[in-house]
Amino acid sequence: MGYETLLTEEYKKKYSSVWPNKTILDYLNEAIKNSPDKVALIDKKNRFTFQEVGKLVDRVALGLYEFGLRKGDVISFQLPNWNEFIILYLAATRVGAISNPLIPIYRDREIGYMVKHAESKILVVPDEFRGFDYPEMVNRLSSQWPAMEHVFVLGNNIPSKMKSFSLLTDEPWEEKRDISILDQVVHDPNELNELIFTSGTTGEPKGVMHTHNTVLVSSSALVPHLELTDNDIVFMASTFAHQTGFLYGVLLPIIIGGTAVYQDIWNPNEFVELIEREKITFTTAATPFLQDFIRVENIDQFDLSSLRYFAAIGAPIPRAIVKEAREKLPCKIMSGWGQTEDGLVTLTAPMDTEEKLTSTDGKAYSPTVVKVVDEHGAKALANQEGSLLTKGPALFVGYLKKMEQTLAEHDGEWFITGDQAVMDEDGYIKITGRNKDIIIRGGENIPVAYVENILYEHPDVSIAQIVAMPDARLQEKACAFINMKPGTEPITLESLQVYLTEKGVAKQYWPERVELIDEFPRTPSGKIQKFRLRQMIEEKLGDGVETKA
Repeated sequence: MGYETLLTEEYKKKYSSVWPNKTILDYLNEAIKNSPDKVALIDKKNRFTFQEVGKLVDRVALGLYEFGLRKGDVISFQLPNWNEFIILYLAATRVGAISNPLIPIYRDREIGYMVKHAESKILVVPDEFRGFDYPEMVNRLSSQWPAMEHVFVLGNNIPSKMKSFSLLTDEPWEEKRDISILDQVVHDPNELNELIFTSGTTGEPKGVMHTHNTVLVSSSALVPHLELTDNDIVFMASTFAHQTGFLYGVLLPIIIGGTAVYQDIWNPNEFVELIEREKITFTTAATPFLQDFIRVENIDQFDLSSLRYFAAIGAPIPRAIVKEAREKLPCKIMSGWGQTEDGLVTLTAPMDTEEKLTSTDGKAYSPTVVKVVDEHGAKALANQEGSLLTKGPALFVGYLKKMEQTLAEHDGEWFITGDQAVMDEDGYIKITGRNKDIIIRGGENIPVAYVENILYEHPDVSIAQIVAMPDARLQEKACAFINMKPGTEPITLESLQVYLTEKGVAKQYWPERVELIDEFPRTPSGKIQKFRLRQMIEEKLGDGVETKA
């Protein structure tokens, strides 16, 4: 498959002095050389040193090659935050393939579309995670994927037409194939390395294409900002298939040659135990994680002195949470903003005031640049709301098979983020709204139009509109305003959830409240006024803001 991107020789030349011009394999080899016996990866099952990681990566890479994976092919994997994810990603990179991480809670609708759109050659799934049967889903969808050649299953339940992941990890491929096959693969840092889907505002998610350089420059930019070294121990509970988890859980620890500690299911009580036991120094996560963390019972009885930084991103940090965190935690709290297309773009500094921390989303840190423009495209005045644009070497190189849409979301070299923002006199931004019709639930995007389209397929639903409702912990949740067809039974939240389950919609997209309505507020031209719906649910909730997760 050919890949149409924004990369031109002029573009490469512009950022050649800023990009690391390496691959993650170069950083891995440096870590193996400098600290072969240092523990690199820790999950709930295993610990691997850098030397052990290197050997496993070569073995799995040879196995993938044996099963037909070649340079430029796409390999999709829907794995939790397990060490196997890291090994598989590095092995695929060794072959020269493009990795397509898929969020574990995605279901039929998302996975069916994404794997087909990516034309994935190999898919890797667990046999079970959090009670869900992944091979069964693959069986339902496999006829839609003509490019698929092999499905590997990690675990014990291996259907007859699929292969065990242990074939890649336990078979001594290094004794059957010469490692020189891999050494002959030429790695250009400007070639595609990651294909990651972002929630779209329509029924079709967008495949964001990143090169080695664009993901590595984004990850490595955090190193001088926080003065990270190989002594740091990085914790990650955000899924690796989300850009936060990928950049700062998968890549960052290898870049600095430090140790990574992973959690496949977020558990704040376990997190404090891990800090004490593993001496964790840094993590980044959505803002609700910070709130959960500081509310751990008897937190003062744990030794948290090793923790230096907690970067909370995806939603503003309430002032009360910052105050409580500063009273209970030894670390610096930071807030930031970013997107799948450009990584972490803005971040507060460790020594910033409480005012900056609680009222802004930080400022752009090198080498990314941001600006706010008014409706005419001119630079907005300080504290004037406008559209937020960004540019720099961390920017993605296009949406897969959607060059027209890629160009439509650019203004020359600037990427139109779709967010509204204000920038103060010091260059700090504050996200004030979104042009894109999405809801951000605890840092995760809910594509509104996509869910609405599915609700419209319900035989009893006449009109369905989804809006954000406030939530004390997650900042926003989805509320569905529904008008029923005449003579039908009113839909309930429970029956709606059953319907969405049958439709294969990922649970994090589900509305968490249903409001039945006879007449929708409309403009004179007949368009539904969503801002009025948001006002209606806010007024109805009043002091009883939703708090259940």
